[in-house]
Amino acid sequence: MPASNTPTPPHAELPVQVKLATEPLGIWGSFKVARRNILELIPDIATRQPIVSGRTGKRWHMVMDPAANRHILKDAVDNYPKSDVTKLILSPAIGDSLFVAEGAHWLWQRRTAAPVFSMRNIQNLGPVMTHAAERAVARLAPAQGRAADLFDEMITATFEVISDVTFSGDDGFDRAAVHTAIEGYMAETAKVSLLDILGAPGWVPRLGRIFSSGALAQMKSVADKAIDDRRQTGARPVPDLLDLLLEGADPKTGRQMTTAELRDNLLTFIVAGHETTALTLAWALYLCAFDPNVQDRARAEAQATLGGRSACVDDIANLPYIRMIVDETLRLYPPAAFLSRTAQKPDRLCGREIKPGDTVMLPIYALQRHHMLWPNPHQFDPERFRVARSIDRYAYLPFGDGPRICIGANFALQEAVIILATLLSKYRFSRVPGRDPRPSLILTLRPEGGVWLNVDPV
Repeated sequence: MPASNTPTPPHAELPVQVKLATEPLGIWGSFKVARRNILELIPDIATRQPIVSGRTGKRWHMVMDPAANRHILKDAVDNYPKSDVTKLILSPAIGDSLFVAEGAHWLWQRRTAAPVFSMRNIQNLGPVMTHAAERAVARLAPAQGRAADLFDEMITATFEVISDVTFSGDDGFDRAAVHTAIEGYMAETAKVSLLDILGAPGWVPRLGRIFSSGALAQMKSVADKAIDDRRQTGARPVPDLLDLLLEGADPKTGRQMTTAELRDNLLTFIVAGHETTALTLAWALYLCAFDPNVQDRARAEAQATLGGRSACVDDIANLPYIRMIVDETLRLYPPAAFLSRTAQKPDRLCGREIKPGDTVMLPIYALQRHHMLWPNPHQFDPERFRVARSIDRYAYLPFGDGPRICIGANFALQEAVIILATLLSKYRFSRVPGRDPRPSLILTLRPEGGVWLNVDPV
């Protein structure tokens, strides 16, 4: 069971959180809330019960029980593929890539991509992360003594990382065009439609997704050209993700990815890879500003380890407290805060009947703030992760689990520790009164309004 060092004092201020639902919303109410913030669909009782069920167009179940989570994500994973809504939202951008594919098509892509994300390959990409951290430090220099939006800064830093490790900074890869298309996609296309709530089939048009199709087409065209150009020019001296995927093949069949399959998977890594790590870093900086004692302790660790330079891969083992801050940030503000599956066969979860076609949701946000699983669940306490093995594996799922666990988890954690340690060694961050971020989930758990913090040199 996770441990917390100290109880939360009565009336103590807590980090920002989502106001969960306290009464039934109905179909129209659910649609309005989902367009604003999907997390507000979660009943508050979900942080105190193992399962909550209802019907909003379709039957649904929210599951917060670790044993049931293991069943869904690992033991009976074939019975719980990604939900129809998830596929409707994501497929226009990333096709039938690793993230949304099912069955044999998923399996061969996973076998092909897994070696790309080996620890050795990820560590070889460490210098790109160190350089991005250095550029982030330089960009913040003019902000010293005033406020800056650290979410915007972290988006810039992590997009530099993912585009550089994917395409090695190719001139042919239009970074700005891809970034603009992703932002437009996040802003409108990824929102839930009323037709999604009602369970309408995928062939019924969703207007917001139609209007964004031009930007998505441009993004795919840019990626296709970069892939074709690389086939002509050959691999880099230090292979990047594109080189590794071009060389990769299913170890059982020898099958290699086509240009379209490479593109969809690369765009998956770009969209997920920069967004989720940027969110983790932005929320971590907010939490460090929220608790200056935690920030001071982390800074002392970073400065003692780094001695004035930027962090690199070899430093990570000597930055355990900063890693604990990252882990606790992922507990309080998991980027993938809401997973959704569609049951294929009859089943039982927590003693409740599950019928084929039921939507089965894992509200990770509620799971990781559950009062039966986490002492003082809304309190920011990195010490919970001092002994990581004491935490139930299926009570903490920022990267999911089972065979479909996030393939880039180690990449994201390495990048987050390197950039966070470097920034904390150089700057002190403090909250701007009246400008705390508001957690809002559209596709990922974003800080609505940005993460505005005062930036001061150490």
